[in-house]
Amino acid sequence: MSFEPSRYLNQTILEVPKSGIRKFFDVAATMPGAISLGVGEPDFVTPYHIRNAAINSLLDGETAYTSNWGMLSLREEIARYMQDRYHLTYDPKKEILVTVGASEGIDLSLRVLMNPGDEVLIPEPSYVSYAPGVVFAGGVPVPVPTSEQNGFALMPEALAAAVTPRTKAVILPYPNNPTGAVLDRPLLERLRDVFVENDLIVISDEIYSELTYTEEGHTSIASLPGMHERTIVLNGFSKAFAMTGWRMGYLCAPAAFADVMCKIHQYTILCAPRQGQVAAEEALRQGREDGYADVLSMRESYNQRRRLMVQSFRDMGLSCFEPLGAFYVFPGIQKTGLSSEDFCQRLLREKKVVTVPGTAFGASGEGYIRCSYATGIAKLTEALDRMADFVASL
Repeated sequence: MSFEPSRYLNQTILEVPKSGIRKFFDVAATMPGAISLGVGEPDFVTPYHIRNAAINSLLDGETAYTSNWGMLSLREEIARYMQDRYHLTYDPKKEILVTVGASEGIDLSLRVLMNPGDEVLIPEPSYVSYAPGVVFAGGVPVPVPTSEQNGFALMPEALAAAVTPRTKAVILPYPNNPTGAVLDRPLLERLRDVFVENDLIVISDEIYSELTYTEEGHTSIASLPGMHERTIVLNGFSKAFAMTGWRMGYLCAPAAFADVMCKIHQYTILCAPRQGQVAAEEALRQGREDGYADVLSMRESYNQRRRLMVQSFRDMGLSCFEPLGAFYVFPGIQKTGLSSEDFCQRLLREKKVVTVPGTAFGASGEGYIRCSYATGIAKLTEALDRMADFVASL
C-alpha cells in the first residue's frame, strides 16, 4: 500500500480553500515590471524612533520572555490609548492581551466562543481570514451580503434577518477590508439594538480605526451603552504605525473572555516577541506625547492617494464607491463584461498590474476588484495609467 499523506490530514482544514489574494502575488513576483495594488501593507518604513527603541532593547540584552499577557507597561499604554482615542476603559491587568498581530486575536476570539455548530455572522465582502477562522474553531460562518447602494455597510435589517437560534456572534470589520466602508454612530446604534435584542457577542476588528477619513473619525461599537460587556475589540500596530512585519496586535475584552483567551495564548504562543512589544510601547508613548504625528502624516498621504484613485476609476467609466476608511478602493468592473477573476487575470497578463478579485472576499464581491493605495504615488499613477489603457481596450 502506497503512502498517501492526505489520509492523515484534517479533512475540515483540507476543504478550506487557500487565500484568493496570494496567487496573484506569486505570479507577479516572477514578472519584471509588475506593479502591485494588491498588498494590504503600508509602503512606509516603521518610524525611526520605534525601530531604535527595539534596537536599544536588544543591545541591552532584553531577550527573555514577558508575561503571557504582554509587558504590563505596554498594556498600560494600550489602556491609555483606548481611553484617549476611543473613550473605552479597560483594566490593563486583566482585560488587555498582547497578541501576535490582530490575526491571532481573531483566532483566539473565535476559539473561546465556538461550540460545534455555533453560527457567526460575517458581513460580506470582508477580510479573507474570518470565515476560515470560524470553520477552524468548529463554527459555521454565515455571510451577510452588503451592497454598494448602502455604502457596503452592514444594515440592521439584513443582520436581524440572518439571526437563527444557533447564532452566537457577529464579526464587525469596520473600517472594512476590502471596501473601505465605515459605520457612523447612528448606524452603529441601530446595529447595537439588534446585538442586544438577540444576545449576540461582537468581535469588532478595528485594525484600520486610525485610517478613517470622516470628520467624526472612528467610533467603536464597544463605546455604545450595553456593548462594552459583549464586545471583543481587536486592534494592532500594523496599519496605523507601519509595523506589519513586527506582528504586534492586542485585544481588549471583558475579563471573563480575556482570561480564557490568555489560556489558549499561553499554551500555543506563550508571549508576543519582546522587541516587538518594546517597539509597540514606544509607538504609543511617543504618539501620546506628540499628538500621533506619525499616524497623522501617513493618514494624510493615504487620503491624497484615496482621492486620486477614486477619481481615476470614475474617469475610466467605472463605478467607484468612495471609501472612507482603510487604504483600499473597490471599483465595480461590471461594465467591462468580465468577471472579477478574468479582469484581474487579464490585467496582470496584459498590463502587469496586480489587483485582487472581489470574489476573494466572498461571493458578493463578484463584479468588483480590490486595489490598495498603500504604495508610492509614482507607482500608483503608473498603475492607474495602465489600467485606464486596459479598460479602454475592452
